[in-house]
Amino acid sequence: MKIFDNHTHLNDAPFKGKEAEYVKRAADLDVVGMNCAGQDPQMNLDALKLASEFANVKAIIGYCPDVAKDYDQKAEDLLVEQCQNDQVVAIGEIGLDYYWDESPRDVQQDVFRRQIEVAHDLKLPVNVHTRDAFADCYQILKEANLEYGAILHSYNGGPEWTEKFADLNVTFSFSGVVSFKKALEVQESAKMLPLDRFMVETDAPFLTPVPYRGRQNEPGYVRYVAEAIAKLRGVDLEVIADATFANAMRVYGLDAEEF
Repeated sequence: MKIFDNHTHLNDAPFKGKEAEYVKRAADLDVVGMNCAGQDPQMNLDALKLASEFANVKAIIGYCPDVAKDYDQKAEDLLVEQCQNDQVVAIGEIGLDYYWDESPRDVQQDVFRRQIEVAHDLKLPVNVHTRDAFADCYQILKEANLEYGAILHSYNGGPEWTEKFADLNVTFSFSGVVSFKKALEVQESAKMLPLDRFMVETDAPFLTPVPYRGRQNEPGYVRYVAEAIAKLRGVDLEVIADATFANAMRVYGLDAEEF
């Protein structure tokens, strides 16, 4: 059985200096690979560094909504240059965050659109963060050229939004939230999607799934996200593991034999 963590922050402070230990712990739970997501210049660099050190770690790099206010032509040129690294599998996490509102909303929207265009030019998918901004996120994605796809990271929408987004070339990625007792709408979304339309992630060190909720999250715990979805759908863990692994390989253009 192979499980792939679509989105983790192995480049975040809690893992610093202990990355090899967490990669090994993940492998012990059948988590054979992961995408390390950047979101600002330093985390992008750290994601690239980890992808160069571990054969089963790939990099996602980009400018998240919080730092959209700092995105300019110089930043875009650097992003394009860094994406020449063959360990980069997507641009992200990018998108909209109207909860924290660290950047003006019109700036967030503009930078989101610009990075989608960069990704298309580079034939890469985009890994999308959206918080309290479903309507604007949907509209931007609907108007964009998503030839190479988009991944809705840590998706927490209910069935109504799931139906709308499902009409676009997007893949839904569920985090530990799907295991939370009160996350009923997210659970309904996880139950309704076809097996070829979703992936699993940790977003570690955040959003730790049951049974370890309340502790620091780590990449290996994506196994428990897959288990939660398997339980919701009434299937064996292997069914969810195999499907989400295959989806990750397809969406990111990866070779299963690498893992």
